[in-house]
Amino acid sequence: MSALHPVVAQVTQRIVERSRDRRAAYLARIATAAGRGPHRATLSCGNLAHGFAACSPSDKAALRNGQAPNLGIVNAYNDMLSAHQPLERFPFLLKQAARGVGATAQVAGGVPAMCDGVTQGRAGMELSLFSREVIALSTAVSLSHDMFDAALYLGVCDKIVPGLLIGALSFGHLPAIFVPAGPMTSGLPNDEKSRVRQRYAVGEATREELLEAEAQSYHGVGTCTFYGTANSNQMLMELMGLHLPGASFINPDNPLRDALTAQAARRAAEITALGEDYRPVGRIIDERAIVNGVVGLHATGGSTNHLLHLIAIAAAAGIELRLEDFDALSSVVPLLARVYPNGSADVNHFHAAGGLAFLIGELLDAGLAHGDVETIAGPGLARYRVEARLAPEQQVEYVPAAGLSGDPTVLRPVADPFRADGGLRVLHGPLGTAAIKVSAVPEDRWVIEAPCRVFSEQGQVKHAFERGELDRDVVVVVRFQGPRANGMPELHQLTPTLAVLQKRGHRVALVTDGRMSGASGQVPAAIHVSPEAACGGDIGRLRDGDVVRVDARNGKLEVLVPADEWKLREHACADLSASHVGMGRELFAVFRNAAATADLGGGIFGVA
Repeated sequence: MSALHPVVAQVTQRIVERSRDRRAAYLARIATAAGRGPHRATLSCGNLAHGFAACSPSDKAALRNGQAPNLGIVNAYNDMLSAHQPLERFPFLLKQAARGVGATAQVAGGVPAMCDGVTQGRAGMELSLFSREVIALSTAVSLSHDMFDAALYLGVCDKIVPGLLIGALSFGHLPAIFVPAGPMTSGLPNDEKSRVRQRYAVGEATREELLEAEAQSYHGVGTCTFYGTANSNQMLMELMGLHLPGASFINPDNPLRDALTAQAARRAAEITALGEDYRPVGRIIDERAIVNGVVGLHATGGSTNHLLHLIAIAAAAGIELRLEDFDALSSVVPLLARVYPNGSADVNHFHAAGGLAFLIGELLDAGLAHGDVETIAGPGLARYRVEARLAPEQQVEYVPAAGLSGDPTVLRPVADPFRADGGLRVLHGPLGTAAIKVSAVPEDRWVIEAPCRVFSEQGQVKHAFERGELDRDVVVVVRFQGPRANGMPELHQLTPTLAVLQKRGHRVALVTDGRMSGASGQVPAAIHVSPEAACGGDIGRLRDGDVVRVDARNGKLEVLVPADEWKLREHACADLSASHVGMGRELFAVFRNAAATADLGGGIFGVA
């Protein structure tokens, strides 16, 4: 393992220094919460009797009389989401494994799990980002009975894992292991699915053809196989030391998947404060682990949603992560993976090529990741340079990762990357601060200067496209899409339309105070513009025809309007009332009113 890269070291030190007081207060709080012995021993007899009333006789005896660990299971199971359907079986497997090592396990509670893929372009999408906050709150409620010595978190997709981790960090004195369900097997190739979507966008494919393509792509249980937020979550949990090594991308209903699930319970029982290897989550998620997460995001071309989620996760641990940290790390972390939408492969191909074990080894050998971190597997990230295999008697065994990529079109070493940097830029200018992901954007599109067309919701863009009004060089501006306006829904439906315009030879870009998710691709998109239009951000001053310059090469987001004229411009207003009622949105007014700006994570819990 090489010496730490100086930029990685500098960024980490800056985060440590700016977070010092908050982090110290957080660590003091979880140290106080840790106490001595099982917390349930301090419950009254009535409290404790309620806590074990429904348990089996053997579990009841252990909880009543013993010092054995009790594991809380927080489950995001539902059977509408393909990624979460496998979790139905996991509590049984976890309880059985816990009993095998003299521990007990209880389902502490459930959290909601919604799918952005189902709600795209629908009213329900406006609850999506704030579902992260609801999940964090639900996690806290689940653990509030004070019955547990460690917790197992069952969740996979977009806001679910960040919400679970934020909630877990509020109980930072408890060890935490995240238990994934794995990706579905490969279906229709992603390039073919994308082609059908674009053909449908221009009227060349029927709805029946589109539905058939989507059904062949999303065809079974497990996570969607493209590299969006859900699979970026799995990468992060492994890079940050909260998965068992090799756990991220084993398909559901695979004997190895079940063996890893059972092993998670056994390991959770080993790392409680009752034993000799106490590993509380609040200490595992430190500044180095956060930096490793950002590095992994860049190295894999992961979801831009994690510009929001990692900032919020860090804050929950008393750590102040900023967009400038993402930008600085992107300049030195090479892109080592090409997975759709940044390539044609899916996560199964990535895993088969060597996956996270190979990638982590490359990052450690190049000094681009902190190796001296604590993880649930033990000290040191090098423990994750291994492949999980199924040994006799259905146990997990580990073998060293291959030293070479199994497919250099999907996964490459640091010495021969797909590109020399992580492809993320932070933009600054009169319109505010934004982020842009250029890992899949052709370099001749890194700078787009064109007259803008301004919209206040994504459906208007589609209608303008159908009328032929966008068939030119254009910067499409979609504003009033931030957390305060309407909950910051994904604008993924814009991708096929803008891609068609770009394929026609037009120079096209998107500027929005909304988000584009892990599925943003080859069209340059300046997203998360802060301050947002609903809070008086200057994106609200734009008018149709203003020339906007999106410059990913130099980190600028400019409007070419004379300064005197710009200063006198009034901010546009939008009637947002339709986004504040129906589909449960009226219940989320408190979230919209309290939300932080996107550059601070877009959440309601504040920042460090």
